Amino acid sequence: MPELPEVETTRRGIATLMPGQTLQRFIAHETRMRWPVPADLEAIISGHPVLDCKRRGKYLLIEFAHGTQLIHLGMSGSLRRVPADEPRRRHDHAEWQFEHARFLLHDPRRFGAILWHPADAGPVESTHPLLQNLGIEPFDPAFTGEWLHQRLRGRKLAVKQALLSGTLVVGVGNIYASEALFKARINPQTAAGRLSVMRCTRLVSAIRETLTQALESGGSTLRDYLNATGEPGAYFDLHAAVYGKQGAPCPSCSTPIRRIVQGQRATYYCPCCQQR
Repeated sequence: MPELPEVETTRRGIATLMPGQTLQRFIAHETRMRWPVPADLEAIISGHPVLDCKRRGKYLLIEFAHGTQLIHLGMSGSLRRVPADEPRRRHDHAEWQFEHARFLLHDPRRFGAILWHPADAGPVESTHPLLQNLGIEPFDPAFTGEWLHQRLRGRKLAVKQALLSGTLVVGVGNIYASEALFKARINPQTAAGRLSVMRCTRLVSAIRETLTQALESGGSTLRDYLNATGEPGAYFDLHAAVYGKQGAPCPSCSTPIRRIVQGQRATYYCPCCQQR
């Protein structure tokens, strides 16, 4: 599923075009998504200027003066810019029309979402039920080794599972968790509460480095992923050190990479570099 790098890449794309522009028309061609698209959403936001395009976790936030439109890309969705006269493809379920730009949301599995949060309901990030319990952003200056160590104290859950939960830190998907743990030399099966401040500091640095690398390459999670300009990402997983490399030599010590399953997700690690 699109994770933080893919969603942030999309946000950066739309943020160069939407803010300051009036949304001439929003059209929901298909309302049956993970949650139904509000029936009156076209009337609510069409004709209003976009103030800003933000991101919280894996949610895109398109801000208007009277509220915020939340967009989730689901399992395989993409939001891309298209020419004004380009025909809609199958699975293009929603459309944003501006004077000088047009965007289509493509979601074959319809696991994505398009929702509305009115301004009078309170700040969207702290009051919307899908956002209010999300973990810290990985590039937030408050996300430090000391902060992570405090939140992990006493937790018996494996550290990789703690990273994937989204309630601790957002945006560390399955690929990125495996890669960050390898960079930090931490075994993914280690109980989260056993990590020292020093190891937590290494892990925070590794998470940021891994996500930055993914952002620079355009995202990685899906091979049919398209960024906001309609171009395919560069697929960070092609440059991964351990993810998807079962049996291949570790790039650091040449020990064969091992694959295990944690919480029904594949985990890859080096049993030598990442000893428990």
